[in-house]
Amino acid sequence: MDVKTAIHSRRAYRSLASMQITKELVEDLATAASLAPSCFNKQPWRFVFAYGREALSQLHPALSKGNEWAQEASLIIAVFSKKELDCIMKDGREYNLFDTGMGVMSLILRATELGLVAHPIAGFDPAKAREVLGIPEDMNLITLINVGKRDERISSKLSPEQAKSEAVRPPRLPFGEFCYIDKYRA
Repeated sequence: MDVKTAIHSRRAYRSLASMQITKELVEDLATAASLAPSCFNKQPWRFVFAYGREALSQLHPALSKGNEWAQEASLIIAVFSKKELDCIMKDGREYNLFDTGMGVMSLILRATELGLVAHPIAGFDPAKAREVLGIPEDMNLITLINVGKRDERISSKLSPEQAKSEAVRPPRLPFGEFCYIDKYRA
């Protein structure tokens, strides 16, 4: 699969089928993330790959209402960083979130290439997830990425709106609403 196909194929599906997670898969996804660019190659991203039955069951209560479908994920990846791990420019710009995002997208595209769903969510209790996964307080827990095989059957845990988005890709902004040539125009 080429990059363009992976970009177009990537979807945030919620109906997930169980699959076996191996150390090799974890290393493959981590390697994809590690090869992303970062300011002065500081690589500020940090990940906890949770796929043991006990770790996943302890993490499930941290999921917000509406994200119960993520309990079907075979792997949940916690993504975290802190500004001190990356460039902080003299004018105040902090690069760690941008660079971590690039690492995450590399991981997601690799998962897509492997035929997997890698669905990041913001709907979780960071304090609970941090405690379960042993993530230090000084780290910013940015997202949880739910990984599994796509299940063609619509999960009964989905709301009607979520079920609808399984069948049809949600609309994207038209070019003129997010891209500008030569100068921003409101």
